Amino acid sequence: MRLYHFVNRDFGFDDIRRRRLKIATLLDLNDPFELRGVTLSRPEHRQAFALFRDEFAAKYGILCFSQIWSSPVQWSHYGERHLGLCLGFDLPDDLVVTVRYQRHLHPENLITALEEADADDAHQAMMSLLTTKFSHWRYEREVRAFLCLDTPDLESGLYFLDFGEKLALREIIVGHSSTVTRAELADALGNIREQVECKKARLAFKSFNVVRQGDA
Repeated sequence: MRLYHFVNRDFGFDDIRRRRLKIATLLDLNDPFELRGVTLSRPEHRQAFALFRDEFAAKYGILCFSQIWSSPVQWSHYGERHLGLCLGFDLPDDLVVTVRYQRHLHPENLITALEEADADDAHQAMMSLLTTKFSHWRYEREVRAFLCLDTPDLESGLYFLDFGEKLALREIIVGHSSTVTRAELADALGNIREQVECKKARLAFKSFNVVRQGDA
């Protein structure tokens, strides 16, 4: 599956040169409702859920992608206001899950399902929590991968997934306001430059979209 990850210029070049992508933790994410897409009207549920969220965040991290790179809002929010880069990756279909957007929280009985002995019901409830976001985030068209937080990077203490079969870099789109050159990209790509298509973005002439420079 081809998916897209927006970054600023500096982080993007660091990712390309080091052949890796930073795994975010729940504490890094900008949506405070992550893993909280369920009604929590009872104090005991709020306490149990806070514990569950902390335990999950200590064990798993997230890589966030979009199904598209044409959104000017995403370029503005995550692509350094069109000065950054968008990296296109191929990931195995079974590694990722698609986010579902809805206007209302799940009912409180989802918590009961999490505690049920039936493994299938518990798994379905867990996936609902992991993939639910408020409908106003719909423009992101998000797809995400959940990964175990194993060994942190010795230099930074952060977690990364290396480029490879599970994360194959295939495209680099340069923001329409960026001054990044093909020579700079070729230098950063090194021996994988032939495997990666590089292109420049521009604002569309007939729609509120970002398109490839040279497209009609």
